[in-house]
Amino acid sequence: MTNLHSSSPHGKVLRAAIAASSNDHAGTASTPRCHFADRLAVQTEPPVLRRYPHIVLYPEVEADFDLLIEKAINAIAEGEPVEDEILGHYVNVASLVRAVSFREGKLLEQAVERLSKANPNLVVLMQSIKLPLVKAAIEAVAGNDWQHLEEVRLDCEAPAKGSYTPDLIVVNRRRHSAFILDLKRSLASYGDTSRLEELKLKMMAAAMILPDWLYKTQKRIMVDTVGVAIVDGASRPSDHAAGVWALSEIDDLLEIDGAAACMAELRHRFGNRVQQLLKAEARRALGIPQPGSAPLAAASSQLPSRFGALRGAGRLIARCEPDGETFDSDGPDGADDMADEPDRDEDRPSGPPQRIRVGFVRKLLDA
Repeated sequence: MTNLHSSSPHGKVLRAAIAASSNDHAGTASTPRCHFADRLAVQTEPPVLRRYPHIVLYPEVEADFDLLIEKAINAIAEGEPVEDEILGHYVNVASLVRAVSFREGKLLEQAVERLSKANPNLVVLMQSIKLPLVKAAIEAVAGNDWQHLEEVRLDCEAPAKGSYTPDLIVVNRRRHSAFILDLKRSLASYGDTSRLEELKLKMMAAAMILPDWLYKTQKRIMVDTVGVAIVDGASRPSDHAAGVWALSEIDDLLEIDGAAACMAELRHRFGNRVQQLLKAEARRALGIPQPGSAPLAAASSQLPSRFGALRGAGRLIARCEPDGETFDSDGPDGADDMADEPDRDEDRPSGPPQRIRVGFVRKLLDA
């Protein structure tokens, strides 16, 4: 039996082999710990932000959005209020609020159209398009579940009953799909009314003729999928099954990362400008001088310049002058000269009238 001492060559070889084996084992044992650390590092990283090949950042659209906001604010400020006995000199504030509701909707439409340019596959139509409400489409939507009408396409030139004007039609040429979008600054006012259901019915009826309409009127654009979406600018909880989308989900409709963030920043900046206008008008209505302006007495003695015509002016009542012989007046001022005569109902025939008069109400049509 041979003893392998450390001084012998065989002993040195054995110790080297044992050391190598120990090193290999140590390396193997440490490998799982290394992989586990790597997995931890991967798990703690933020999720991937990019979902679509196209992205837009606010600095890229800031100049265009600033221009859109400026135009909207100017249009709001230039509005002329109508004198109101109930609102009194607060009518200017009410006028601003009504103008904001209208202009914000238009601003959202224009902003979505601008953002869509980041995706070259999109074609956006928004020039006051009137889609015919084909009678067959209305009846089909009213009497069937929407899911049962997916394969139904109708002729856009069939007999129609009115029309529907969408805010936007977004066509994705790569996917051969189209969306009919109706942008609302807020759906809060639609909560307890039937207006939302009526809007959906019109949109779905229009969707059934949209493929044929696009092919015939928009240079042979062909789509095989049509979606309907009501976009809530206030980004309340959405209900996709009912066709309601939050503005914060606009990325998925346009397939553009960052679109929702740009829209949020746009509304934030627009809101700041609107609140400045409202604050200034409220100060004038309350007679509070603006910072650095005239004293209180001078400020309270006059309304803002754009509403100056209201104070001290007589009430103007518009009259609709009738056209045609059926509305001829008996007097030079359009008043009935026979109003003071005795009642002549006894002389009137008891049968059906020989002439029907229709028009704007004016003293019971000068009866």
